[in-house]
Amino acid sequence: MQHKHQILIIGGGNAGISVASKLLLRNKTLDIAIADPADKHYYQPAWTLVGSGVFNINNTVKNQADVIPKGTTWLKQPVKDILPDLNKVLLGNGDEVLYEYLVIAPGIQLNWDEIRGLKETLGKNGVCSNYSFEHAPYTFQCIRNLKGGNAIFHNPHTPVKCGGAPHKIMYMAADYFRKHKILSKVNIEYWSGAAKLFAVPRYEKTLLKVCERADIKLNFMVKLIAVDGAKKQATFTGIGEQNKDKEYTVNFDMIHVTPPQSAPDFIRSGPLVNAVGWVDVHKHTLQHLKFNNIFSLGDSAGLPTSKTGAAIRKQAPVVVENLLAMINNLPLTGTYNGYTSCPLVTGYGKLVLAEFDYDNTPQETFPFDQSKERWSMYMLKRYVLPWLYWSKILPGKA
Repeated sequence: MQHKHQILIIGGGNAGISVASKLLLRNKTLDIAIADPADKHYYQPAWTLVGSGVFNINNTVKNQADVIPKGTTWLKQPVKDILPDLNKVLLGNGDEVLYEYLVIAPGIQLNWDEIRGLKETLGKNGVCSNYSFEHAPYTFQCIRNLKGGNAIFHNPHTPVKCGGAPHKIMYMAADYFRKHKILSKVNIEYWSGAAKLFAVPRYEKTLLKVCERADIKLNFMVKLIAVDGAKKQATFTGIGEQNKDKEYTVNFDMIHVTPPQSAPDFIRSGPLVNAVGWVDVHKHTLQHLKFNNIFSLGDSAGLPTSKTGAAIRKQAPVVVENLLAMINNLPLTGTYNGYTSCPLVTGYGKLVLAEFDYDNTPQETFPFDQSKERWSMYMLKRYVLPWLYWSKILPGKA
């Protein structure tokens, strides 16, 4: 079957739904289709709090049918291929969708299989991950049940959605151990594929102090290649010139794993990507560098900034502004400066609200020093941001 729509949006997550909602608020006559196979829609930023035992996992999910904007056509199929020269998208069921304008926002792909043995042991043997709706509650089980030993927290060698999440849960675990008077019995280690803890010095300075007070041992430029749940061992290999031939076997009593991530396969194997496999768009206009009628935002877009929901909230209005300008044969005036935000929980009731742009220059919202740990910012994440997401961001009003 062949479909034809004025605007096709690939992806029904934060980015795709927000753009569709904002477009319809500007012009209800637009013919918009959204291609996404998901039955459920998740508020994933709360999964760190789920893994910390302070948020109900069931409050992070709604039926996808309830958040798809009224006035759009929902094509409930995965995308198989994009043929930009033909203005055509192929769906998983064999249908073709012709479009005049395309918005690519399918999110990011979690590559669990890239770590040998991980899928077989995830959710048992002390192997946990907040990057899964199914397994996030098990993270708190691991934290709560640990009475001593090695607690390992892993950050992969690839970009990830919510770049702070791999170490946020580590800070929460350390605070839990401290509150239950077993911190001295737990050896906490962070094993990361990055070269440093956080990219922005203003905020990294605070995070290093958080690590220091919990005696967290930091290991950088390593790649997790295997997890043996039965033996409770993780194997890392060095990356970079200085330690590329080194291999490390680490014993654990619990390990929190963040899977390597990439653009979805149908994107990274297609003609729209840059040299490192993300959709090749102009970093300010979010327009594709080769195909003018294509825009991209969110986690699959090749933008040199952290992949967060806060970034999407600033990207969506730019895509809408520039797409409508293009439809009306006007110059593209919408500009995105790389703004992103990482609400870094550093303990129960403590949060550092990092906000910055492409140049890692702080772009802070509040009239106080956001690099300090604050109870008020923890309350913002715990109560305000989930409400904002469901009530304002998805309907296109924020």
